Amino acid sequence: MRPRLIPCLDVRDGRVVKGVRFRGLRDAGDPRAAAEAYAAQGADELVLLDVAATPEARRNAVETVRAVRSVLPIPLTVGGGVRSVQDAERLLEAGADKVGVNSAAVARPALITELAERFGDQCVVLSIDAAATGQAGRWAVFTHGGRRAAGLDAASWAREGVGRGAGEVLLTSVDRDGGKEGYDLALVGAIAEAVQVPVVASGGARTAADLANALEAGASAVLMASILHDGETTVDRLKNELAAAGQETRR
Repeated sequence: MRPRLIPCLDVRDGRVVKGVRFRGLRDAGDPRAAAEAYAAQGADELVLLDVAATPEARRNAVETVRAVRSVLPIPLTVGGGVRSVQDAERLLEAGADKVGVNSAAVARPALITELAERFGDQCVVLSIDAAATGQAGRWAVFTHGGRRAAGLDAASWAREGVGRGAGEVLLTSVDRDGGKEGYDLALVGAIAEAVQVPVVASGGARTAADLANALEAGASAVLMASILHDGETTVDRLKNELAAAGQETRR
């Protein structure tokens, strides 16, 4: 299957925001307008993450999901603040195709199984924020927007989450997030090897070569944010550059 190129909208208070390593968030525009633009550029899917929902102990902003869905003809994954089947149901009714779980799943892993049994594993995305531990080949899981160490090994948690019913892993490198230094390829490779479901690589994209490297490392899809929000490139341009390098993408 051809890889997916997926723009990511980190949203807070109804606005797109972006930072570096989950800190220093700055305004990056209107989510509805951004979603419409990225779809027109040829994005294969879109991810919308409410980055303040869990730290502020509230639910995802359903109104923002509805606004984005109204202009989006491609699949939409929504995460942030999902703590129950009811939370997920609200997002799906608002227009999400898949829901992402992170902090709440770490706190109560049975949530993954509950979601998979209710909606199907194709609807459940396990979001993992991981940072290097200093030990070769080991990454630690972080929750609450990269603020809290969970005391879990990333590869082990990925295996458990998939075993409980997650149909996809959204993997973000805390170390590379927003830094435009390329994806953590060792991390991508380790998680892709650990699970038999698609892995979406996130954190560090700057060039088409970065995307190609992540796909070569084992990712099934690549997530992009800063380079698109800052106008450095577009989805269709990245697809053209990948095609020129011999990497087929969806059209």
